[in-house]
Amino acid sequence: MCGIIGYSGPLEARNILLDGLAGLEYRGYDSAGIALCMEDSSICLAKKVGKVKTLRDYCDSSIRGTAHSGIGHTRWATHGGVTDANAHPHRAGKVTLIHNGIIENYHALTEQFKLQDKLISQTDSEVAAWALDALYDGDPLKAIRALKNQLEGSYSFCILFDDQPGSVYAIRSVSPLVAAYTHAGAMVASDLTALIPYTNQYFVVPENRIVKLTSYKIHVYDLDDAFTKEYPEILTVNWNMDAAMKNGFPHFMMKEIHEQPEAMKNTILPRMNKGLPDFCDDHIPDDLFTGCSQIHIVACGTAMHAGMVARAVMEPILRIPVTVSIASEFRYEEPLINDKTLVIIISQSGETIDTLAALRLAHDYGSRTLAVVNVKGSTIARESDYVLYTHAGPEIAVASTKAYSVQLAALYMVGCRMALVRGVFTEKQATDFLTDLLDAIPAMETMIAQEDTIKQVITHIIQSPDAFFIGRGLDYAFSLEGALKLKEISYIHSEAYAAGELKHGTIALISDQVPVIAIATQQHVFAKTISNIREVKARGAFIILLTKESAVVDDTLADIQIHIPDVDDRFTVFPIVVVLQLIAYYASLGKNLDVDQPRNLAKSVTVE
Repeated sequence: MCGIIGYSGPLEARNILLDGLAGLEYRGYDSAGIALCMEDSSICLAKKVGKVKTLRDYCDSSIRGTAHSGIGHTRWATHGGVTDANAHPHRAGKVTLIHNGIIENYHALTEQFKLQDKLISQTDSEVAAWALDALYDGDPLKAIRALKNQLEGSYSFCILFDDQPGSVYAIRSVSPLVAAYTHAGAMVASDLTALIPYTNQYFVVPENRIVKLTSYKIHVYDLDDAFTKEYPEILTVNWNMDAAMKNGFPHFMMKEIHEQPEAMKNTILPRMNKGLPDFCDDHIPDDLFTGCSQIHIVACGTAMHAGMVARAVMEPILRIPVTVSIASEFRYEEPLINDKTLVIIISQSGETIDTLAALRLAHDYGSRTLAVVNVKGSTIARESDYVLYTHAGPEIAVASTKAYSVQLAALYMVGCRMALVRGVFTEKQATDFLTDLLDAIPAMETMIAQEDTIKQVITHIIQSPDAFFIGRGLDYAFSLEGALKLKEISYIHSEAYAAGELKHGTIALISDQVPVIAIATQQHVFAKTISNIREVKARGAFIILLTKESAVVDDTLADIQIHIPDVDDRFTVFPIVVVLQLIAYYASLGKNLDVDQPRNLAKSVTVE
């Protein structure tokens, strides 16, 4: 969740660190700081509550001199409030440290190392810094290894030692770190966006390895006090810096909404062979799909909602149980999975800690795993038995948009391939299914082109503290994501309900002019959904109806109607989700909020 960058090289470190932190702002944060190793080997510390710009202005006015190495951090508060003292980096004796993750045994470490009178913050991270200082006798590698043996929890650290000028040390356990040697020097960061201005080649810092950055080299050490025999695999970024820029759009979220059709094509077309789904290039064997008796999908947030849609599509076709679990719950349950279960793990970043823990639990039960992720070389991608990359490019806005669409596209293709190899689909049925999936792409483009029309519905929504989304079957699954998008970036309390469930309690919340976004695209339950809409309309609700162009609806039923193109019922999610994303976007804009960086949220959730 926190952003991390470390640098050692010939250039001015301050600018590289601040620019890197600016590139990591989308991760979500409440304060920022840097520590510089100055030319006289002294450590200069600067940290401020607020945006990176606030820190940059402070540095410009207060820091004199040159530095060629340092570390930088954007903090998403876990332990302790949002204060300058709780911001990173933390100074502890000869140690300066930044941290992403959670140190679960920080209280025990405080007692063990008698730190009560030394701590000036409320953070677990400062405890780790002082513990490292207590273990340090002039050998950084020895001290870091000793600290690792003391820690419980997840972490990625970047560390400066006062008597090791020009060197930056890093280690990780679960929490992500990537590193690169570039023309500008050696760099390490929590995400590629901090590195991409300098190089398109990088490696993932292996877990439980120590990385040492110097001006002209990156050293990797194992835990036995030796260089690793095999250097980590060098990976190549398959997108350029332009993909991480707004390119004329007012916000990243709007840019990424517009990028969805292209991202869909990039995910689908390379996996089509003669009109049929083909995962040969992904090295996914058909026996993964034929050898299972059930599917268990595990994810968090938007990715979990994609799983809900996939379940509603897959189960009727395959006629085997498809279960969807929230990763943070799954990992603490005793799930009914075994070696005949295909566990599908979904994560945009590939680093979501609860989802990673769920993956490891699935392996403990003997299940085979398939990861649907967007980030090449991520931990979930590396640890899963098989991986299906969603070629969406970087997603910068905290609120996920194109990641949801491409996750669905990948899951639809998995469902189609499973149906084909299990003998449920004929080749013609599989071809028709993929044709319908491709037809959803121009339908998305049609709805993107209607953004000015969709904007008009916001006037009423932003005047209300609450909003409700209703639908049946697949429409209900779509509604879940619509409600999440609205609440996370507009802060309007919004909930999704199965339309038929309203009268079992929820309808008590419907009062005069409460916005109800009703989705009615599924023909087999269309009449029932319309009846449910009439029930809330009779109680004064303000109805925004999303349905197909061909739908025959009484003009008096809804206050506003938005029509999507006539695509097959199973694929209406793709144009519908564009509408739901635009509603949330314009609601946030209408309330003058930060669309791309909503309060309290982080893009990559790497703490439990």
